[in-house]
Amino acid sequence: MSSMNFAASPQAYRESAVLTAPPERLVVMLYDGAGRFLLQAATAMREGDVPTAHDRLRRAERIVEHLLATLDMSQGEIAGKLEAIYVFCLQLLAEGRMSQDAAKLDKVGELLGELREAWAELAAQPQPVAASA
Repeated sequence: MSSMNFAASPQAYRESAVLTAPPERLVVMLYDGAGRFLLQAATAMREGDVPTAHDRLRRAERIVEHLLATLDMSQGEIAGKLEAIYVFCLQLLAEGRMSQDAAKLDKVGELLGELREAWAELAAQPQPVAASA
């Protein structure tokens, strides 16, 4: 049996980063993934590579769908605003796919990029330390 250093594997590192990240950082990671897939989809769409565009667009859509599905609606107005933005993004992505309009994908990337920055600021704030008894 060969001995493999799993800690050195890029996949193991990514899995560890996800498993140990605070919730705000996980949201930033989701936005990063969606942005990357949208950029790849728009590039492929502009190059006429429909299969790659479809694949990358579907990955971005899944991330936005996940963000929408996991919204905590008990958080009030901000959750409602995020819900509206995510629904709008999914609509734009569907329109972009149907018309092969990469500019619509770019617009979603811009919207998600703005949200990503807000979440990154939130994630960077010091977390309160629980008082010891």
